[in-house]
Amino acid sequence: MSFAAHTRPTPPQIVGILGGMGPAAGADFVRLFVQACTERMGALGIPVHDQAYPEHWLAQVPIPDRTAALNDTRPGAHQPADPLLQATGRLAALGARVVAIACNTAHAWHGLLQQRFPQLVVLHGVQEVASALARRQVRAVGLLATQGAYEAGLYQRELERQGTDCLLPEPHEREWLMEGIYDGVKAGNYPLARLRFEAVALALQQRHGVSTLIMGCTEIPLALAEHPGLPGVALVNPSVELAAALARHAYGCADALG
Repeated sequence: MSFAAHTRPTPPQIVGILGGMGPAAGADFVRLFVQACTERMGALGIPVHDQAYPEHWLAQVPIPDRTAALNDTRPGAHQPADPLLQATGRLAALGARVVAIACNTAHAWHGLLQQRFPQLVVLHGVQEVASALARRQVRAVGLLATQGAYEAGLYQRELERQGTDCLLPEPHEREWLMEGIYDGVKAGNYPLARLRFEAVALALQQRHGVSTLIMGCTEIPLALAEHPGLPGVALVNPSVELAAALARHAYGCADALG
């Protein structure tokens, strides 16, 4: 066997992405994942070229509304569980070993997916965010999210475990967020979305003095990220944290923090 054969790098793992919640957010997550892979290769000293990126599959399948399903727990076609399971099964059949869920509220079904597919690592994006904030010693954050995510306590629970206070909008402000998500981003009206998201972000900042905000719905960064209307506020994009975690797993660095 040649020396080259001994030194040939191990190919990255095949990974999968559960998208379609909504489609624009799923497509944007792929962009973030490719960017995270480029950064990971640089950190590992791997030459960056097309063939060095991991094989990754995006399942953009129609998934019933997550918030509506959490408010109506009766079994039926309005529930996301079956299509989420079917899409995960397709990703597993394609060889994926690690799967990321490109939707915050859909993490309410994370436990079910992990239980049904024990051969996979189903990443928990909310836990990734909470851990990242704890490492940065952020003690209090404001949360912009869907009504379903608030009611399920997805972020509140994980942040509390890490010792981070989670500050929530008032009920009418949550309605503004839902309007920005559904009548704004999902309907293609980004100016409306930005207006609603900024109003809630500024209200949290002024009421609590908080300087870090989690954009806890994949639609929110599409209208709000890197916008100059929020001076002095650090915006945390959970998709960025999840994409970085997926890249670490793909290159065999799941325990790395960087």
